[in-house]
Amino acid sequence: MALRDYLNEQLLGILASYQSTGVVHHIGVVYPRRNNALHIFIPRGHQLAVGSLVTVHLDNRTGVDELDAELRVYRTSYKGRVQAAEDNWLVLEPLEYTLIHGVQVVDSLTAPGYTFPADARPEHPLPPSPLQGIPPVEAKDNDNKVGVLTTLALGQPHTTVLAFLSSAEDDVFLISMPDSFKAKQLRRNPHCFFTIDERAKFTFEQSIEWNYTIMEMRAHQIPAHSPLFEQVRRSFILKNPWEVGFFLSPVLEMFHLQRAGLVCSGQARPFSGG
Repeated sequence: MALRDYLNEQLLGILASYQSTGVVHHIGVVYPRRNNALHIFIPRGHQLAVGSLVTVHLDNRTGVDELDAELRVYRTSYKGRVQAAEDNWLVLEPLEYTLIHGVQVVDSLTAPGYTFPADARPEHPLPPSPLQGIPPVEAKDNDNKVGVLTTLALGQPHTTVLAFLSSAEDDVFLISMPDSFKAKQLRRNPHCFFTIDERAKFTFEQSIEWNYTIMEMRAHQIPAHSPLFEQVRRSFILKNPWEVGFFLSPVLEMFHLQRAGLVCSGQARPFSGG
């Protein structure tokens, strides 16, 4: 089977790439092909060139209103290389992807000779959150159960979809296990991005120019013993009740992403280290 058999023939994608000017995100309409190449239309245009490495977050949660602890949508962080670029269109050839449904891998691909770069950068403890208490929760994001985190891995960015809680001041709160790829990347470089969109409310025809927010963020840790942890835990579970089981783990980590700026599709943001 091909990606399109799992993800549909057209879907929305969040693209991330490293360019000479910095980290660039694009929002586009993705058409998976039988050979697992991606044809992508970017309504606002792009400056990607043949040979550029691009990571595309793909999932089929459009129209999915209810989620559970296994996140039963097909999702992948697709690593590709630009094979052709013309006007607002791109063709990406696949380099690597792992397609996940729930907690199971259902498909994967690695191009001959391709290896995602090993990352020997040291991990450092994240600074504690500067918040003394949880700000007012953002009510408009209640229906947006999951968002897309972009971490700055070597070679090309990495993306992952996960449940979140947001505040009216654009704080984002996440949970993860300490050995997860995203947690390790945040400890290597707390500079990251978070995209919130309203896919759960829209059909594809309505969502080519659908509402989304891309935020440049800095990651902080919320210690489990702090009063803030319990405040966020209560609000997080209220918004995402299927996540309650994760809080039973004694090693669960909670992150506070603090907004550094809003990002427009196609806008470069300079690289920032740890």
